[in-house]
Amino acid sequence: MEEKTFDDEVVNEPNMRDMVVKRMEERGVTLVEIAELTYNLQAKYIPELSRESCLEHVERVVTKREVQNAILTGLELDILAEKGNVSEPLRTMLMDDYGLYGVDEVLALAIVNVYGSIGFTNFGYIDKVKPGILKKLDLEGKEKGKCNTFLDDIVGAIAAAAASSIAHKFA
Repeated sequence: MEEKTFDDEVVNEPNMRDMVVKRMEERGVTLVEIAELTYNLQAKYIPELSRESCLEHVERVVTKREVQNAILTGLELDILAEKGNVSEPLRTMLMDDYGLYGVDEVLALAIVNVYGSIGFTNFGYIDKVKPGILKKLDLEGKEKGKCNTFLDDIVGAIAAAAASSIAHKFA
């Protein structure tokens, strides 16, 4: 029996970062919007912090393979639920962003974990407050029938991880 392997050309594609960014943009999220969340998390602690620096740190987070894998997985699950390609009762839980369904946060924590424990507190805060693009994603899910169950947590996690990266740099 022949062992199945991933197509190395696809998995190790040099433009994986571009693919992930494009897919997030197709779902209504830009790296600039994520950088704005990062800026809001760190600006009060680092007065000289610029939005450009935040964008650089967001870019750095998105180049990490574990982060790319989490993004692709979460986006795909949201899309499948939206299209009706997820069985019940999971589809309803995803479409409603059911409060006791915590797998979306667990996936997001895989992103945050890349940058250490400060990311956990940043993620918890931003997930609760839902500023900026996070509020938009949350409302779209409730008002427009979109599934952003994983996407909103992924975006918050990227912002929190970038904020952690910045905190480590200025510590």
